[in-house]
Amino acid sequence: MIVELDGSQHDEQVAYDEARTRKLHTMDYRVLRFWDNEALTNIEGVLEVILEALASPAPHPSPLPGGERE
Repeated sequence: MIVELDGSQHDEQVAYDEARTRKLHTMDYRVLRFWDNEALTNIEGVLEVILEALASPAPHPSPLPGGERE
């Protein structure tokens, strides 16, 4: 799992961030994004989302060996 914090510069690099997220997904990473201000002002809420994501199984986008899927 990758947790990224986006600051005010995020609006200027949306396309880059979207491409980066797609690339990370192809490598089977789960990506969570938060605004940096949210992490500073609502860390409990951010941590709750992260813990919920860790507790839930990620869908496996790639076929498993033998063509099976989880």
